[in-house]
Amino acid sequence: MTSKDLSIFNSLRPFSIGFDDMFDQFENMLGNGGLTMQSNYPPYNIRKTGKDNYAIEVALAGFNKDDVEVEFEDNLLTVRTKQVDKSENKNNEDGEVIHRGISQRQFARSFTIADDVKVNGAELKDGLLTVACERVLPDHKKKRLIKIK
Repeated sequence: MTSKDLSIFNSLRPFSIGFDDMFDQFENMLGNGGLTMQSNYPPYNIRKTGKDNYAIEVALAGFNKDDVEVEFEDNLLTVRTKQVDKSENKNNEDGEVIHRGISQRQFARSFTIADDVKVNGAELKDGLLTVACERVLPDHKKKRLIKIK
C-alpha cells in the first residue's frame, strides 16, 4: 500500500466533488505521515484583520526591504532572504559588533494560499513584514437561489 492509499483524505473523497486539488495539497504538506520539520525562524503570526482579510506578519529584526523578497507562485507564498553578507566581524561607521544577538541568517518560510485568496502587497516597517491578503469569492461561488422548473 502507498501512503496515498492510507490517506485520511481518501475517506473524504467519496463525499466531495472538485476537492481533489485541495486534498492533494494537504497530502503534499503532510508528506509521509507527518508535517516536515520547519525551523521556527523567523517567527510569524497569521491574523484575520476583517471578514475576508488576512495579514501574515513575519518578525524580521535586523533586515531591511533590500534583504528580503516575497514571492507568490502557484498558491505558495514564500518569504526569503536575498544574499546576506557573511562578514560578521565587519566594521562600519557605527563601530564593531561585540555581541551579535540579532540573527541575520538566511531563511525561507512558505505559506500555502487558497485559490480564492489574493495577495495584495507587503510592507516592512519597524522590523515586522506584513503581507496583506484578501479572500475574493467569484460570482459562481456566492450564495444564490436555484430556480426550480
